[in-house]
Amino acid sequence: MAIMITDECINCGACEPECPNNAIYEGGIDWAFNDGTKVSGTFTTIDGNEVSAEERHAPVADDVYYIVPDKCTECVGFHEEPQCAAVCPVDCCVDDPERRESKEVLLARKASLHLD
Repeated sequence: MAIMITDECINCGACEPECPNNAIYEGGIDWAFNDGTKVSGTFTTIDGNEVSAEERHAPVADDVYYIVPDKCTECVGFHEEPQCAAVCPVDCCVDDPERRESKEVLLARKASLHLD
């Protein structure tokens, strides 16, 4: 599953630099798949849509930091636990109950974001 940031976020920003996929953004900031990754050309999203890796997308949240589910791997393949949750001083980085994914799916996403 992806991790989500709840509205209890105090906007401290501790989580953002910890994300190995650059999936965390400050509220109100647009995002793209190629931000902090090696993705270029087209990228296939969780729901099977193909989008340009360079295309900018609207923020997921405006008032607090947010995590892009299509870029989140729960740090699988990088760390033993999600680093955003490990550093969050108010415990607002939690499992997203609407996005349940297997370790295999998360590892495949990691591979697609970090092409060698």
